[in-house]
Amino acid sequence: MNLNQVTIPVKDMDAAAAFYRKLGFVQIVDTPHYARFECPEGDATFSLALNDSDFRNGAVIYFEYRELDRWVAELKAVGIEFDQDPADQRYLWREAVLSDPSGNKIKLYWAGESRKNPPWRVEKRT
Repeated sequence: MNLNQVTIPVKDMDAAAAFYRKLGFVQIVDTPHYARFECPEGDATFSLALNDSDFRNGAVIYFEYRELDRWVAELKAVGIEFDQDPADQRYLWREAVLSDPSGNKIKLYWAGESRKNPPWRVEKRT
């Protein structure tokens, strides 16, 4: 099994799509109500769905990048604002936090080996 994509709701498709392209993602589907993006590395995609009615989203979307601090500096240079600069977390990840134009929380991070193999890893199966 492999995770194909995650779709997040947005209030303004044009603003949201422009924001994610500015982060460096490649837009591969463009409709008034749906947009899909390829990540610059790997095979992962994610999408946006227009939700102009009862908008709520508690999800957090994570994008991993080895050169996190450099990437954050580059994004700040083109006007992206951050809620938290890159910081080491107790769970062994380095994260920066920002929000897209719809208020969806995004974490840019680097976890290295700790992403899938933290010291507290367990393997539970049915």
